[in-house]
Amino acid sequence: MVEFDPEQFEDKYANYFPQLQRAYKNAFNRMNDTYDSTLIHAIDQQVLNESEPFYNANREGFDIELPDEPYSRLEGVVVDEPHFESVLNEYVEQIDFELQQTFRLTE
Repeated sequence: MVEFDPEQFEDKYANYFPQLQRAYKNAFNRMNDTYDSTLIHAIDQQVLNESEPFYNANREGFDIELPDEPYSRLEGVVVDEPHFESVLNEYVEQIDFELQQTFRLTE
């Protein structure tokens, strides 16, 4: 297990790439088990592929910066915007949870 260092997280792709991949994959798997796989795949490939995690020391968790207008990025899936927003918010929360678990920031 790699020791988490908030300063090293600033260069996260050089220092923590395998851990980031694992956390995102775990979040994907959990969401895919709960929601329609077409929607989860679309969110993963068309929205979260452009997301950026940042460590938030104030809450000892992660903020996930999303691209502008995530709903307008969806192609190939029919979903109303309120449902999309709800699923996306839960997915982002799941990524935060998985990152905290991966870096052992939770008890």
